[in-house]
Amino acid sequence: MAAGLRAVRRWGLVAAAAPRLAFTRSAFVVNKANNAKPNWLGVGLAFSTSAALWAFLIKQHNEDVMEYERRKQERGHKQTKCS
Repeated sequence: MAAGLRAVRRWGLVAAAAPRLAFTRSAFVVNKANNAKPNWLGVGLAFSTSAALWAFLIKQHNEDVMEYERRKQERGHKQTKCS
C-alpha cells in the first residue's frame, strides 16, 4: 500500500488536483450584472420565443379540439346508423 502511495505522489496525481481546485473561479461570477443597461437583444429573444411557443400551443389546442369534435360527431352518426 505504501508503494502505491509513493507512486501516486511521484506522478503528482494527488498534489496536482488540490491546488487547481483552490484557484478556480466560477464562470458565472466573472462580473456583476449591470442593471442600468439591460441586454435588449436577450430580452427580445426571450419574449419572442415565449410568445411563439404560446401561439403554437394555442393553435395546436384549437386543432385538437376541432379533431375531437369531428370524431365525436362522426361517432354519433355511426351509432344512429347502426340502430
